Amino acid sequence: MDRPVGEKSSGAPTIVEVDLGNRSYPTDIGSGLLDQPELLQKHVHGKKVIVITNTTIAPLYLDKVVEALTKGNPAVSVEYVILPDGEKFKDMDTLMKVFDKAIESRLDRRFTFVALGGGVIGDMCGFAAASFLHGVNFIQIPTTVMAQVDSSVGGKTGINHPLGKNLIGAFYQPQCVLIDTDTLDTLPDRELASGLAEVIKYGLIRDAEFFEWQEKNMEKLIARNPNALAYAIKRSCENKAEVVSLDEKESGLRATLNLGHTFGHAIETGFGYGQCLHGEAVAAGTVMAVDMSYRLGWIDSSIVKRVDDILPRAKLPTASPETMTVEMFKSVMALDKKVADGLLRLILLKGPLGNCVFTGEYDRKALDDTLSAFCKS
Repeated sequence: MDRPVGEKSSGAPTIVEVDLGNRSYPTDIGSGLLDQPELLQKHVHGKKVIVITNTTIAPLYLDKVVEALTKGNPAVSVEYVILPDGEKFKDMDTLMKVFDKAIESRLDRRFTFVALGGGVIGDMCGFAAASFLHGVNFIQIPTTVMAQVDSSVGGKTGINHPLGKNLIGAFYQPQCVLIDTDTLDTLPDRELASGLAEVIKYGLIRDAEFFEWQEKNMEKLIARNPNALAYAIKRSCENKAEVVSLDEKESGLRATLNLGHTFGHAIETGFGYGQCLHGEAVAAGTVMAVDMSYRLGWIDSSIVKRVDDILPRAKLPTASPETMTVEMFKSVMALDKKVADGLLRLILLKGPLGNCVFTGEYDRKALDDTLSAFCKS
C-alpha cells in the first residue's frame, strides 16, 4: 500500500538489481535504511572495514554507519578516513591517504571499503577498492542526489587529472548500493538541484514518459517531497541498471548516459574543479548538446523548448560560464574519453523525445556554431 504523499517510514527497501551475472548486486532504496544493520552487514567481507567519507558527511552520518556495521556484530572492527570535501580533491594526492590508511592497518583482501558520501567519495573509494591488492570488496552509501541516481550505480570509478575529468579510473562493481533517502534531508539546495541534471538526462535519452513525469513534478522534487524523490531515484536507478547490464564497460550504449557530459566536463576542467557543481556543468552541457542536435536537424524545436523550460525549474543553468571560450572547449574536449582515433564522438538527441545517438558522424559546422553561440570566440 502506497504511503501518503510526504510521509516517511522505515521498512523493506525497494530493490533495483544490477544484472551482471555472478557479479550482480542490489541497489536498496528507501527511508531509514541505515537503521537496518542487516542490509549492510550481509555484504561485508572479512572482519575489518574502512569507511571513506569527507569532512562534511562525517559529522552527520559516520557514527550511524559505524553502528550499522557493528550492531550485534562485535567481530567486525571499523576504521575510517575523513577526506577534504570537494571536486578539487578528487586527485591522486588525496587518494593516497586512503591507500596509506589501508597499508598502515595491514589489511588483507578479506576487508571491505565503504564509500559514505557523494560522487567524489564514491568514485575515489571505488577506485581504491579496484586498485588496492588488485581488488577488494566495497559498498556504496551515496548521500547526494547525484550519487544516488547515477554515480554510485554501475561501477565507474576514478579520479581527475589537471588536464581532464575522470581520465584515470577503472570499471569495478560494488557488492551493494544502499540508498537511504533520509540522507537527503541534510543536502544543500544547490547540491539537490545539481543531482536533478542526471535525472533529467534519463528522460531525454531513453525514457520520455519519465521526462513527462518530471515536467509535472519538478516543483515537488525541488521541495523535497519524499515520495517524488523516492520515485525519481528508483526510476533513475532502473534506467542506469538496465544500461549497465547491457554494456558494462561503455562500448556503446552506456556512453549515451553521458549526454551533455563532454561539454560539461570541459566546463568543469576549464572553469576549475569545484568552481561549479558537476550537475550545473552537465545542465549547461545538455543545453549545448540539444542545441547542436537541433542545428543538425535531428530534433524539432519543441524538444529544445522543453529542455530550456525544465532546467530553470530545476534551479539549473542553461548557459556555460562567461569565461569559457571556444578554444577552451575544443582543447579539453580533444582529451575526452570518448575520442576514438582522433575523432570526437558525442551523445546527441535524434528523433522523438527519449532517443539519442552516440556518434562521431556529424557536421563539424554544427559543433562550431553551437560553441560560438554559447561562448566567447
